[in-house]
Amino acid sequence: MAEPGDNVTIPEFNNLLQMDPLLKTYDKDFQRRYELLQKKLFQLEEAEGGFDQFTRSYRTFGVQRQPDNSLFFKEWAPAAEALFLTGDFTVQVVVVHTKEGERLYRISPWAKYVTREEKSVIYDWVHWDPALPYIQIHPRPKKPTSLRIYEAHVGIASPESTIASYTNFTTNVLPRIKDLGYNCIQLMAIMEHAYYASFGYQVTSFFAASSRYGTPDELKLLIDTAHSMGIMVLLDVVHSHASKNVEDGLNKFDGSDSCFFHSSPRGDHSQWDSRLFNYSSWEVLRFLLSNLRWWMEEYRFDGFRFDGVTSMLYHHHGVGTGFSGDYSEYFGLQVDEDSLVYLMLANHILHTLYPSCITVAEDVSGMPALCREVQEGGLGFDYRLAMAIPDKWIQILKELKDEDWDMGNIIHTLTNRRYGEKCIAYAESHDQALVGDKSLAFWLMDKEMYTNMSSLIPMTPVIDRGLQLHKMIRLLTHSMGGEGYLNFMGNEFGHPEWLDFPREGNNQSYHYARRQFNLLDIDNLRYHQLYAFDRDMNRTEDKYGWLAAPPAFVSAKHEGDKVIVFDRANVLFIFNFHPTKSFQGYRVAVDVPGKYPFCSHLSLMSTECIICFYLKCNIRQ
Repeated sequence: MAEPGDNVTIPEFNNLLQMDPLLKTYDKDFQRRYELLQKKLFQLEEAEGGFDQFTRSYRTFGVQRQPDNSLFFKEWAPAAEALFLTGDFTVQVVVVHTKEGERLYRISPWAKYVTREEKSVIYDWVHWDPALPYIQIHPRPKKPTSLRIYEAHVGIASPESTIASYTNFTTNVLPRIKDLGYNCIQLMAIMEHAYYASFGYQVTSFFAASSRYGTPDELKLLIDTAHSMGIMVLLDVVHSHASKNVEDGLNKFDGSDSCFFHSSPRGDHSQWDSRLFNYSSWEVLRFLLSNLRWWMEEYRFDGFRFDGVTSMLYHHHGVGTGFSGDYSEYFGLQVDEDSLVYLMLANHILHTLYPSCITVAEDVSGMPALCREVQEGGLGFDYRLAMAIPDKWIQILKELKDEDWDMGNIIHTLTNRRYGEKCIAYAESHDQALVGDKSLAFWLMDKEMYTNMSSLIPMTPVIDRGLQLHKMIRLLTHSMGGEGYLNFMGNEFGHPEWLDFPREGNNQSYHYARRQFNLLDIDNLRYHQLYAFDRDMNRTEDKYGWLAAPPAFVSAKHEGDKVIVFDRANVLFIFNFHPTKSFQGYRVAVDVPGKYPFCSHLSLMSTECIICFYLKCNIRQ
């Protein structure tokens, strides 16, 4: 591989410009980013024999068992005078001797398994090397054309007030996900995190699957079982920051303020109270890229949802910044080129080694070319989260009367996405379920969810309205909002309570750190109606494939009638959001004459209700 010069050509840059000619103004920025990427790939080839070897560094760093049963120990600690390994070689400790004469006790950054005794607050590094490790046997599923994601957290996946297990998820939750018609699971809070209430976003051990749910083999069984059902599994990966924990985290591993991170203050995230990686460091790249490879190889995940991408892309981390869409916001000195090139490198390597790999970016800024191929000058993600959509629904439910809903504004929010860059649409995610916010069901039905969800009593206007709008909002988002769809665990049936992890403020209670799947097993509660609708919605999409089709063509948005009509994947959708009016003989335009028979798959559509007279999808013949 020849060393790239200063005039590297972006092979397919014209494809990007054809989709968005306005980016031509910033061609030098794209050129510079691509040159930096190519130089990094060249350096990897020269120094490490290529990225394939480089990203397998988890085989040589940390503690490795040798063929003669001895242990080999290797760490990167630039500020340390010396390192020693101590312990009984079941529980291990890295002893760091600093240049100032201090003796520090640390966990290896490459630790594969860490546990904590019940009354301890510090995790211990345990050497995990079972004599008969679990061997996964089922092949990875094919990459779906229509991605339907079930966002899940293993620890809360039970009605019990406790931390649920990998085994519970495999046995009790996976069959529900399969029945609902989701073809992908996004697992949160898998990377080990000492603070449970951080929802997994304050990672302490990057290579360790959280032991609070069970063993590594039990996680492997979970993923293998999902694969046997044809379900892909994505890891919610956190490479945007790390926990400030010292004794059981990466922070100050070698006694210095930097090592894996920028020195303070650049290395501190003011809002997250966490440390920020130095993506220009060779060894940090080794650590993070090997981390991605580890999860793909050892556990056979199918891809990643990258958390906090906005924070990575800009030196201001998105803090106090409102993105207007002006292209000047995405280029220039405010962009962190080191982290941007890291993301390009990560996507390039992942998609080269694993062509069916899926990567999803959590970015609120709208960075152009985020979801275009690296060969075009893009960052290489497959999808971005359509983060404006849930905010819009919450704003509407919180601030507007039913008669004040703006059909045009709703459509604009659902369709306002960059051309040629795929989005994951969602009406709500884990963010809306957290304490301090409300789920859609709670905004719609509030306290009546506790008293009036029984089918043994007459349906109240609040419950009637809530059930219908819950269905309509989710179907409209599903069918118009993107090229993929996401649902957070429990929201498919209108989970009645918020999510709050045990902490000092709630007396360490697990009461709200659970999902009440048991409500679905009570026949006279209306939760199972919402569940059945969600299942039918996914199955109907699976049959007609609107997520894989071009964007919807909106033929009507009537503010007076509160009616939305659009066409996607040869399916005609008609929504009536009017709070009091039903319509008979309502005329809508279609571009092809013919008969449009009723789609029977969405079996729970009500034709006689206050809010929704007509909610149907018809198939052209």
